[in-house]
Amino acid sequence: MMSSFDLSPFLAKHQLPQHYADIAQAWFLPLAEQLAKKQQQHAKTLIIGINGAQGSGKSTLTDLLVSTFKQSLGLSAVALSLDDFYLSKQQRQHLADTVHPLLATRGVPGTHDVELAINILQQLNSSTRTVIIPRFDKAIDDRLPQAEWQVCSAPVDIIVVEGWCLGVQAQTDISLTTACNDLEQQQDKDGRWRQYVNQQLVNHYPALFSQLDELIMLQAPSFDCVYQWRLQQEQKLAKQLTQQQSTTGVMTEQALQRFIMHFQRLTEHGLATLPMQADVTFELDENRQITNRY
Repeated sequence: MMSSFDLSPFLAKHQLPQHYADIAQAWFLPLAEQLAKKQQQHAKTLIIGINGAQGSGKSTLTDLLVSTFKQSLGLSAVALSLDDFYLSKQQRQHLADTVHPLLATRGVPGTHDVELAINILQQLNSSTRTVIIPRFDKAIDDRLPQAEWQVCSAPVDIIVVEGWCLGVQAQTDISLTTACNDLEQQQDKDGRWRQYVNQQLVNHYPALFSQLDELIMLQAPSFDCVYQWRLQQEQKLAKQLTQQQSTTGVMTEQALQRFIMHFQRLTEHGLATLPMQADVTFELDENRQITNRY
């Protein structure tokens, strides 16, 4: 059944090389079948989380799984991104003014509307009406107006939600004492920013992570790969934008280098700890080729 799934439109949509089809056939389509069987056995909405460093392929895998569930396995499915639950630019600026200037930058725990994310998951799980799902536009670094949010009929069989920090646990106090890069050394000298972020993982994010029935990890070999992977994402974003659209959110290489420093601490923490917690881990090499699954 799965071998007849035509991946050509999917490859074109995501500007993917032909060899991604081989990866999908060998690793991801069998995973989709396993997850579909689990959903059917339990006869309830299955919520799947996908964790991975920036640029590791989370969004692509999420879309592939949802497409497979819908087109080949006859299930209703919806894709969510933790990115779409970022606080608005105005809300983040308020945090920057009242807590720490680094919180103006989207990404770290504390810059998401966790309550909204939980609410949307619960609506998709149990509601029998249409659900409006927020959308965040990275090109303008802000949440889109509600009129442009996605409308989805609920309940659905499977929800796939992806996020770079999905499932990551809080660090110890001792781990926070030493800066991990120049950004922390220069702009978080007293550690207030990283302590605030860590406290968010203690107080608020566990309620979101506990919604997940399955956690899939795309494990990068190291944080060193993230810059090149994320640069490819930024270049793809710029290519997709038309001249009529705003490109203020598209970063230069220098801006990108600074941006990913915000993520280094928890990315490295996740790479060291999540493989032991995830239900399925795919090990990636520097070219994002899968070398192992466990």
